[in-house]
Formats: sequence, structure tokens, C-alpha cells
Amino acid sequence: MQTADFYPMNRGLLTLAVRWLTPLALLSLVACSTSQPYERPAVSLPAEWSTADALSADGKSVDWQTAITDVRLLSLVQLALDNSQDLQLAAAQVRQLQAQFRIREADRRPTVTGMISGNRQGIAGSESSSSQYAVGLSIVEWELDFFGRLQNLQDASLAQFLSSQEAQRALRWSLIAGVAHAWIDIQAAEAQIDLTRKVLHNREQSLQLIEARRRQGTVSDIDVWQARGLIAQARTVFAEQQRQRDAARIQLTAMVGLPPGRPLAESLLAAQSDRPLALQEVPANLPSEVLLERPDVRAAEWQLAATQAQIGAARAAFFPRISLTAGFGSASTDLGNLMRGGTWGWTLAPQALLPIFNAGANRAQLEASEAARDAAMAQYQKSIQTAFAEVQEALNARESLQLQWQAQAYLLQAETERLRRVHGLWERGVANRLEWLDAERSTFEAQRAAVQVRQAIEHNRAVVLRVLGG
Repeated sequence: MQTADFYPMNRGLLTLAVRWLTPLALLSLVACSTSQPYERPAVSLPAEWSTADALSADGKSVDWQTAITDVRLLSLVQLALDNSQDLQLAAAQVRQLQAQFRIREADRRPTVTGMISGNRQGIAGSESSSSQYAVGLSIVEWELDFFGRLQNLQDASLAQFLSSQEAQRALRWSLIAGVAHAWIDIQAAEAQIDLTRKVLHNREQSLQLIEARRRQGTVSDIDVWQARGLIAQARTVFAEQQRQRDAARIQLTAMVGLPPGRPLAESLLAAQSDRPLALQEVPANLPSEVLLERPDVRAAEWQLAATQAQIGAARAAFFPRISLTAGFGSASTDLGNLMRGGTWGWTLAPQALLPIFNAGANRAQLEASEAARDAAMAQYQKSIQTAFAEVQEALNARESLQLQWQAQAYLLQAETERLRRVHGLWERGVANRLEWLDAERSTFEAQRAAVQVRQAIEHNRAVVLRVLGG
């Protein structure tokens, strides 16, 4: 800062400052004309779900640690949350947007800088020289946000930050549901493999019995080849089930973020006979308005709020941009007297820039902001429709699966009893082999179907957990 930048404090300059600041203060009364508080848009939602589950209004958040009852699945979910690269990327984006919001917040406050300078100059042909020193504080072009431009930009940045947080939550729930789906598939595949292994063992024993009867002449070669074909059929199914299980294990290993070549511990994947369902039935007795709090819906809503704030910033661009430059300090020709005998002074330089002609750039920016707002509104409405459809579908599937499980359990009981009785009659030579084969096939299919229905029920519980979004 040069000495010429400082002026002695006097009444004339004070009067000049008052003349400048008074109209600026009056202009602040219209600042709210470009900044409007965000209000959630009205949306059309049914009062309640069209299922028998959702009639209560005591909506409470769902904790995945409570909903998941199997400790092995809990461990895998926690491992995935700790190692997921997608979650780490989302967390980094959240931190980035948070920092950008703090930058926007800082733009609305003055930046005070300290300064010290020195200048020494001489004249050619003369031995005399002069020195000039200065020290002080200054505020350079602090924008006085009378028309809400900076406030709207700050609001938009905050809304984008909050949207990224909700998107991170949605990703977290999707990861939890994905791990649950993969683990359930592994458990179902293990159960199917166990069933097929038992059937294969029974058919091998049956083949030995048939071959013994063939040597006795009581059965033909056709019966022997038929038994061998059934064994080959069971081995084919067994190999296919192992392939499906291995594929599910690879998928789950990738989800939990383990390094390549490092398998999951067998204790986390091994099937357990008669294990309870790994997920509790999440109560869906929630009002339909709970969908407005789903993470993906909230993310879309915050994006809508951001575009509305951008419109306010675009409107403020039509008004003057008022800034203030000020300084206070001391100047002296003697460095030793700079802080004691120097000349103290201050500067005050308000400035107003009014856009007159910019080839329609401001109008185009406003139209672009309004178009972005309309797109965000459409996306928000779409996210609500998608959320409602997903929840309704999941609840309908839950009702259907409950009925299907009841029917399947009765069928399995009936087929198991029929097989037991037919097998006893066949061993005593009362029933023919075709009756026994039909009973065995029907029982095997009923057992496999029961595993599949149980798998679908657990999948449905994971889906309900995800679509309700906590």
C-alpha cells in the first residue's frame, strides 16, 4: 500500500461515506426479492397402502443392525460398509461439496488482509533519495449482498451438499441389501446342494438294491438303466447348484471389498440346518408420507432446492453488484517512526456495477436455471412415483409369498408322507417302481420349491428394508 492510499480522517470523507452507505442500506430492503425460502412442493400420495399391513401411523426408522438377526450376515454387512470403494467415493464427494459450501459461506464475509510495504527511490545525478513505508489492514472488493446473489449461491451449495449426503445414505442401503441378497443366495444354494446330495445318496442305494434284484431275475435291465439315469440326472443338478453357489460367493466377496484371491471365511457362509430367517419382517405399518423421507427422494428434493436457489442467484444478476474496498493504516518516510510518528489514515471506496448490455447472457442464465428447476421437479416427482411403486410391489409380494409358503409347506408334508408310505410298500414288493419313482420325484421337487420360496421370502424382506430406506 502506497502513501497516497491514505487520507487523513476528516469530516468531509465521513460525510462522503454516509452519503454512499445510506442509499446502499435502503437497497437492502429489496434483497428478499430474489431469494425465496424453499418450500416442499405439494405431491399427490394415497392416504395409505393398498395392503393390509400399512394402516398405522407410528412410523419409526429401521436399523439394519436390528433387522438382520444372523450374526454372520451382520459381520459381512459391516465388512462391506468398511471396505466399499463406492461408499468411500461417495464420502469423498460429500466432503468436497461440504468444502464448497464453506467457500460459498466465506464469500459473504469480508476478507481482511495485513500489509507492510517499503519504497526507496532516487533521482539520477543527485545524491538525495527518499523512502516511503506503509503498514495497515485492508478489505478488497467485499461484495455487499443486498440482492441475495451470494446468499442464493450459498443456499444452492448447501442443498447440493445435503443431496450428496442423502445419495450416500441411499447407496449405503443398496449395499446392505445387495450383501443380504448374495448371502441369501449362497444359503439357498447350500440348502439345495444338501437336498440333492441326499437324493443322490438315496438313488445310489436304490441302484444297489435294483442290481441285486436284477441278479435275482425279479427286475429287468431297463430298471437298472433307469436307476443309473436318475443318478446321472441328480449329478447334473448337483453340478449346476455348485456353479450357482460359487458365482454367488464371488459376487459377495466383491461386495465386501476383500482383496482379489482372498476368500471369505467358510464360517460366514456355511449352511445351517433349520436356521431361522436371517432378517426380521420389517413392519410396514407406515403412512405413505414416509416415502418423502427415503434417501433417494430426499436427494432429489435437495437437488430441486438447489435449482430454486440458482434461480434466485440468476435473478440477482439483473441488479447492481455493490462492493466495498476499505483500508486503515500508517505511512511514514522513516521506518522507525512507522508505528509511532507516521501518518494514520483510512480509505473507503464503495462501488456499484450495473449490467447494461451483455448480449442477453443474464436472461439466458435465468432461463437455464428455470429449465433446470423444471427438470429437478420432474425428477423429484419421478423418484416419488418409483418409491411408491417399489414399496407397493414389495408389500404385495410379501402377502403373496406368505400364502405361497403356507401352501408349499402343506404340499411338502403331503409328498413326504406319500414317499414314506410308497417306499415301504415298494420294499415289501407291494407297490411298483413307477409309483415309488413318482413319489420320490414329487418329494424332491417339493423340497426344492420350499427352499426357493424361503429364499424369495428372505429376498423380499431385504427388498422391503431397502425400499423403505430406513
